[in-house]
Amino acid sequence: MTAGLCWSQVRAGEELKGFSLELTMTRMVAQVSGTQDFYPVHHDPEFARQGGHRDIFANTAFLRGCLCRIVTDWMGADGFLRALSFQMRRPNFLGETIAVRGRVRKTIAPDRVDLELWIENGGEVTVPATATVILPAS
Repeated sequence: MTAGLCWSQVRAGEELKGFSLELTMTRMVAQVSGTQDFYPVHHDPEFARQGGHRDIFANTAFLRGCLCRIVTDWMGADGFLRALSFQMRRPNFLGETIAVRGRVRKTIAPDRVDLELWIENGGEVTVPATATVILPAS
């Protein structure tokens, strides 16, 4: 996490540095353990298939964590994540690679920044999101 990003340094349209993650079995099991979401659809392939899914898929808390990571990595230690809203439009399955991206939507004086965020998978936005952060003015 960087330190020292100020509101006066931010411009609408600015891209946030994104990242990609392959949804490996190790990562899927770790996200279940880390979030304490033990519903079997997130770690038991047979259970997931019996429920009509093609495989296990990432859970809500993991996806929220990815969105929080891109924001906190961008704003640094002096920023405050005031609001986060997202929709899960389709599952992100085992073996797929997700890309977490974002950009500055607008700045509002004296300290507010609205962000547009998204998680994409194979070029499709699977999780659109918005966030509001508060940054030091200068």
